Amino acid sequence: MKIVVIGGTGLIGSKLVTKLGEHGHEVVAASPNTGVNTLTGEGLAEALAGAAVVIDVSNSPSFEDAAVLEFFETSTRNLLAAEAAAGVGHHVALSVVGTERLPDSGYFRAKIAQEKLIENSLIPFSIVHATQFFEFTQSIAAASTDDGTVRLAPVLFQPIAGDDVAQAVARISVASPLNGRAEVAGPEQLRMDEFFRNALAACGDTREVATDPHARYFGAELSERSLVPGDGATLGEIRYADWAGRTDSGK
Repeated sequence: MKIVVIGGTGLIGSKLVTKLGEHGHEVVAASPNTGVNTLTGEGLAEALAGAAVVIDVSNSPSFEDAAVLEFFETSTRNLLAAEAAAGVGHHVALSVVGTERLPDSGYFRAKIAQEKLIENSLIPFSIVHATQFFEFTQSIAAASTDDGTVRLAPVLFQPIAGDDVAQAVARISVASPLNGRAEVAGPEQLRMDEFFRNALAACGDTREVATDPHARYFGAELSERSLVPGDGATLGEIRYADWAGRTDSGK
């Protein structure tokens, strides 16, 4: 079938394009780089013509509160309208485990808004909630750094490899729409501060990791289970210690 991947040249999108193509699907990698812009609508109608499934794994270029809300609301409205016109039968969106528990964060408020638009549309859908990616270890550490010290709460943390995320999203995209959510997470549950202490040391990053129960995560204060899935989540197979990018993720 024809599957369009919005954000198809990014981290998860490129993996999806490869995996779905290997299974014989006609896959379109849609992004501004390939002439498809969900914010302006440019190229959407052409890309979606004849598509059975659209997978949205795009992300905002800015995490500033107003900008990220504008991105997800505008791009999702444009995308859903184009899908309705093209007769797309399954909209799949990648979101984040714990989104609904972190309304103090502008980023997660924007993801909540995105999910509501999807739920309220007439297009059958599946929303995949993933935990934090191994590949984002450095960017999360950078966002948590204050005066050279990485401040993180000692809450539960269950990160996942991008390859495992792509595998789960690909599987859901070719199945019947859930008209609901599925959760995916890594195979190991750890303490967030301990994970980053070990992960940064493994790639030669000498920053101190300080345990701070009130440290904010993209603007939100965390509770014990804010970032981990509930029962029934699909678990990835790749452990962080076995992940190929572990020792060079700081470079």
